[in-house]
Amino acid sequence: MNERSPFTVSDMILNRLKLRPLLIFDRVLRNQSIARAARELNLTQPAVTKAIRELEQQLDTVLFNRNNRGVTPTDCGILLGERVKSVIAELRYLTDELNTFKGGVVGHVVVGTQISASARLLPRAILLLKARAPKILVTVQEGPQDYLFPALANGELDVVVGRLPELDTPLTARMALSHRALYRNSLGVVAGSHHPLVNMVDLNLQHFAEWPWILPPIDSPARRVADQFFKESGLPIPENIVESLSLLTNVNLLVDSSFLGLMPTAAARRFIAAGLLIQLPLGDVGPPAEVGFSVREDKPLTPACRQLIECLKLAVQQDNELPDYN
Repeated sequence: MNERSPFTVSDMILNRLKLRPLLIFDRVLRNQSIARAARELNLTQPAVTKAIRELEQQLDTVLFNRNNRGVTPTDCGILLGERVKSVIAELRYLTDELNTFKGGVVGHVVVGTQISASARLLPRAILLLKARAPKILVTVQEGPQDYLFPALANGELDVVVGRLPELDTPLTARMALSHRALYRNSLGVVAGSHHPLVNMVDLNLQHFAEWPWILPPIDSPARRVADQFFKESGLPIPENIVESLSLLTNVNLLVDSSFLGLMPTAAARRFIAAGLLIQLPLGDVGPPAEVGFSVREDKPLTPACRQLIECLKLAVQQDNELPDYN
């Protein structure tokens, strides 16, 4: 009697699965739409639909629920989506390693950033990187910490640059991440350069209560600093607020209106120098926060990511307004 083959159901699935349908699935999942995914991939909608159906047949499960507004992933679709992100990340790592092995200084680094680094530190580092390795592709994605760090942990991002998380935060405690501080930065109160408070004599904290404010979202670390600032100042939390971490949106709101806002001082300096904003004379708001970069502990850095990190450190050393943390 022949021995039973150790070939398993998982082996059968792996032999049937192809990379292209997985990439199409990932794009549909990101867009929650067959039509948008087809446009981005330069494919027809029937071709995208066929790829998804073939994938569902191979896995013997439903990946999306269809409705008039698009598609929503099933539980199995969400699970597959998390795994596919890791597969795509591994392919990027492999591509970078092969290109480096062949001797070319090329590659792709995907950077997540926050407002604390996006105005000064990261742009300077990218310029240094492009000066030494112009063929490296840099993709920048901006967002809050609760998006950036999970995306870093699952391989969607190679590095996150910005305010470092608090050590005891539940968000990152369960993630295998490593954090390196480069400098400390505080928040300051800023306004458009033509704001009525700019030329006010005997400015005091009570004057700030009557104006609309731009504040960080309620679940962000910077918002806790803002709430503490109002509490210690004896001021109520403003009722007329906009919650935003978008640097471009915030600057334009400040320039075009009477809003006040909190902004990292290193980020504000560029707009103050350009005559767009002014920092009101209140000093620093809250304790300084550590700004730096975060990477995965359980994955070696790609050559392109290593180059960017070297340029981040060099940018701090060359910029007197970003004093070296050490």
